[in-house]
Amino acid sequence: MVESSEEEDDFPSMESVTPQSKIDTIYQSKTEKGIRKICFELLDLKDAVENLCSNTLTKYSAFLRLSDEVVEMKHELNELQKHISAQGILVQDLMGGVCRELEEWSRTGGDIQEVQESLCEINDVVSIEVDDQRMQFLEHIDILLAEHKIEEAIEVIEAEERSHPELKGSGEGSAAESSFKSALLKSKTMLENQLIEISQQPSVGILELKKVLSGLLKLGKGPLAHQIFLKSYGSRLQRSIEDFLALCPCYPETYSATLSNLVFSMISLTTKESGLMFGDNLVYSNRIVQWAEWEIESLARLVKENAPSSETASALRAASVCVQASLNHCSTLSSQGLQLSKLLLVLLQPYVEEVLELNFRRARRVVLDLLGGDESTPLSPRFASPLSTFATSSDTMLVDCGMRFVFVVKEIVEQLTHLVILHFGGNILMRIAQLFDKYVDFLIKALTGPSEDDNLTELKEPVPYKAETDSQQLALLGTAFTIAEELLPMVVSRIWNVLNESKEAGIVLADNILPAGNNSLDPKDWRRQLQYSLDKLRDHFCRQYVLSFIYSRDGETRLGGQIYLDGKGEDLIWDSDPLPSLPFQALFGKLQQLAAVAGDILLGREKIQKVLLARLTETVVMWLSDEQEFWGVLEHDSAPLRPVGLQQLILDMHFTVEIARFAGYPSRHVHKIASDIIARAIKAFSTRGIDPQSALPEDEWFVETAKGAINKLLMGASGSDTSEIDDEHIIMDDEVISDSDDSPSSLSTVDTDESFASARMEELDSPVYTDSES
Repeated sequence: MVESSEEEDDFPSMESVTPQSKIDTIYQSKTEKGIRKICFELLDLKDAVENLCSNTLTKYSAFLRLSDEVVEMKHELNELQKHISAQGILVQDLMGGVCRELEEWSRTGGDIQEVQESLCEINDVVSIEVDDQRMQFLEHIDILLAEHKIEEAIEVIEAEERSHPELKGSGEGSAAESSFKSALLKSKTMLENQLIEISQQPSVGILELKKVLSGLLKLGKGPLAHQIFLKSYGSRLQRSIEDFLALCPCYPETYSATLSNLVFSMISLTTKESGLMFGDNLVYSNRIVQWAEWEIESLARLVKENAPSSETASALRAASVCVQASLNHCSTLSSQGLQLSKLLLVLLQPYVEEVLELNFRRARRVVLDLLGGDESTPLSPRFASPLSTFATSSDTMLVDCGMRFVFVVKEIVEQLTHLVILHFGGNILMRIAQLFDKYVDFLIKALTGPSEDDNLTELKEPVPYKAETDSQQLALLGTAFTIAEELLPMVVSRIWNVLNESKEAGIVLADNILPAGNNSLDPKDWRRQLQYSLDKLRDHFCRQYVLSFIYSRDGETRLGGQIYLDGKGEDLIWDSDPLPSLPFQALFGKLQQLAAVAGDILLGREKIQKVLLARLTETVVMWLSDEQEFWGVLEHDSAPLRPVGLQQLILDMHFTVEIARFAGYPSRHVHKIASDIIARAIKAFSTRGIDPQSALPEDEWFVETAKGAINKLLMGASGSDTSEIDDEHIIMDDEVISDSDDSPSSLSTVDTDESFASARMEELDSPVYTDSES
């Protein structure tokens, strides 16, 4: 029994388990109840909605009827007001007629006191009527102001002032009239304040603003309306600029043009709207001009504040497009009567010149940086090919330097716009010429020895490259000449084209207040500046080359006056094989050697070769003409002068001139200096008792002997010691180049039969000689 009870505890009786059918019945009944409840609630909600719709429809119909009644009532009130006005006019007419009747009756003999009393009574009635009307008018204005019906209030006031013009006057009237004027002025002030308040709201639109301004104009507040007008358009412009300024760093080269478009577009719009709303009033036009000038000043400041670094090409481009866009807008605005170009140039000129100055300073650093940064200077074959021919003859540093010069100038020119060139073209060309002059000074430093040319103070830093051999020095000269005569004109051709087109078209920069050098420069003057720099480089090379030839490394001269005192024999005429002195034979050999090297290095540039070699020949005779130590030996009282010395010196001078003639160099200046040297020598020998007439042969003998000496030296048949002369030489043709006569190095050939004037006796009688510098 015990065991069976334990089993019953572990397994409860089946009677305690709820059948599934009962569960379904219970929950099914609850669900049905819930659904029924929801249905009843929905039905109730439906009835409520229907009642609401019915009520709304009823009320809406009542609202429409009420609105119609209000409209009808308003119409009736207007009709009643018209009727009252008509009755008032009728009463006033009747009273006026009564007054006239009383006056006439008084004139015909009626009782004056009785008439006056009647008139006073009538006037009192009239004044009461007028006061009542004015009170009603002011109450109506107050109602309109309270309801913010500004336009209606303005129209009512306008109608009242049209009906009673005395309200606009400043004359004094009765106490009632003064009180009414004061009340009306107060109402107008309240209207004005409401209009100002509306204009100051940030969300006010253009149409609302125009209504406000129109209302102020109707109230007689034109200056205030124009002030609000300018302030509103200025605020709109300021918001546009502030929205764009955040994007300026994304457009470093064109942001300035966008700012210019924003400012000048708003100026144009403001000018048009001002003309439409305020007319052509001069006061308002002047205010527009003042406002536009202030906005342009703000534009110039914003362009500078948001520009990239002034020494970058991006800054130059930004300044150029700003000037271009702004001047175009100014040209458009001039048709609207606004002349702003002059002010714009005054404001932008300092910034443009600052950017140009810093860009050219950067250009100088780029060009003279021989150690070279990592900055690449890609050039098209059109510009790189002429310079690359010198890379095999010299260190690539100097060729790279020339390429950097062309690249940086080309980069600057490419940033310029048409109108910037038109206004600043001359200034830019002058800066390019100055940059080229600095570049030439740098090349001179590369040619100069360690203790020479201390005048180049601006290039105190050491130069990492020296052109020492003839090929290196000629390559250096060729690079400079190629840049100045070929590449630089191509780079700046765009500037010259713009300036020439404007000159041909007769464009006059009427508003331009810039210095004359900024936009006008003669091409000849500019080329003359480049030529001056080239002449400086060429003359330095020639001077160094000639000095290295004349002086030995020990500082002793190879071309002293002593060689004309130690001559052997008594007369060159009887010498079977007269030759120039050894230094001049060596000069001939050096020129041949240099001409051979120049033929390879300066291939295809024959003009440069001939001008350079001609200048070398000229430098020799110029040195001889000016060397006081040389003449001190010959002109000293104790010098043992002999006719053979004079003959040898004259032959050397003829030989030098014939070298220039034979090689096709310009020789006129060489001929002149040689003539001066011979004249001075003849004078020195004459003072020592030597008769030139008997000591010197005819000029033709010197000419033929000099020519023969050249042939002998070329053929190597001379018996003289010509160990210093290089056997290699080039064949020098008879081509002659012509240069301008006003340059010291511009020489021309003379006929072979022309004799030296200094050998004539006429010049011996005259101690006055032409200086070689003239």
